[in-house]
Amino acid sequence: MPLRRTAGLFAAYRWQLVLVTAIIVASSAASMASPFLLRAVVDTALPERDLHLLALLTGGMLAVALATAVFGIVQSWISTRIGQQVMHRLCSDVFTHLQRQSVGFFTRTRSGEIQSRITNDIGGMQAVVTSTAASIATNLTPAVATVAAMVALSWQVSLISLVVMPPAVMLTRKVAGLRRELTARRQRELADMNVTIEESLSVSGIQLSKTLGTGAALAERFAASSKRLTDLELRSELAGRWRMATMSLVFAAVPAVIYLAAGLPIAGQISIGTVVAFTALQGGLFRPLLGLMSVGISLTSPLALFARIFEYLDLPVEIADPAVPAGVAPARIAGHVRFEQASFTYPGSEVPPVDGVDLDVPAGTTLALVGQTGSGKSTLASLVARLHDPGAGRITIDGVDIRSMALADLAAVVGVVSQETYLLHAT
Repeated sequence: MPLRRTAGLFAAYRWQLVLVTAIIVASSAASMASPFLLRAVVDTALPERDLHLLALLTGGMLAVALATAVFGIVQSWISTRIGQQVMHRLCSDVFTHLQRQSVGFFTRTRSGEIQSRITNDIGGMQAVVTSTAASIATNLTPAVATVAAMVALSWQVSLISLVVMPPAVMLTRKVAGLRRELTARRQRELADMNVTIEESLSVSGIQLSKTLGTGAALAERFAASSKRLTDLELRSELAGRWRMATMSLVFAAVPAVIYLAAGLPIAGQISIGTVVAFTALQGGLFRPLLGLMSVGISLTSPLALFARIFEYLDLPVEIADPAVPAGVAPARIAGHVRFEQASFTYPGSEVPPVDGVDLDVPAGTTLALVGQTGSGKSTLASLVARLHDPGAGRITIDGVDIRSMALADLAAVVGVVSQETYLLHAT
């Protein structure tokens, strides 16, 4: 499911992706000319001392190199631009959707967790979003073209040199599963660390730590979280290094196998130029094959990040604009507020702070609410601003139920002054 939704992020850029794919195919096709030019140099131009043919062949090699370089620059620019636009849209969508959540969501969710989703998770996805699609095409096309060229040169030797594929795929799948598990654990640890920072270094948090003397305990908690994160980062970085070492060793041994196979009777008559070209192709196959395997690992690991981001995007909006807002002109609102049998209970609480309240506050009057902590004073004010909605009854302003008013109109009518003075810098 995350993979399908991730692909859907690129739906608006399908034609740009088609262009990128076409550029990659053209670049790969052009690069495949080099081995055949090399074979002609070794088998024909050099033995026959044909300087004119040698100049043409070497000039063709330079032209191929120049063309592939230009194609690579254009392809990188387009694919990076697409990826950055997708990231911008994803970040904006997550932020906007979280802005629409009720206060209840933020009281239930640790603020450090929210920050971690937006910064760490989306930041971890950036490399995948900006480069994965291009990397797949960049590595897949040359790999297919290289195999085709190898078969064209000698299908018998091709079969021998491609025996490395099955073990390579098996090793890659094993490493991908390990990377995905480590990524999920690392992001959870990052979220816990952000929570510790938010709870400890905010204004209210630092006041609590100083008055309660919890500074040392919080420092130990942060150090333990940082140590666990360091261990996870180390394991994630080293995961699969043994695969890389194994594959490098195997591919280094393949040229020797090719030389041996070229001397076997089953290979038929193979010219020296063909062997040289074949070895060059086989060496060139190593990079795109490892690239494809690495893409598989890098794509599998961030699926946990995509799942976390999509979890936030799928959050229901508890307090939303009505389907058909009441036609209210904020400038004409007098400000007559009424509570009619309004009741509200916080999630997880058994005692409602507001229970069947009837209250009439005529326009132009002032009302002061006094009472002990937890008696519902702040809750009544928050209900008028629709920070929460009553579970029963209703609240009206000038006879209009506030739930039928557009949120922007209600915000233009109701003003809230918070007692948290440190929030003033955020406006």
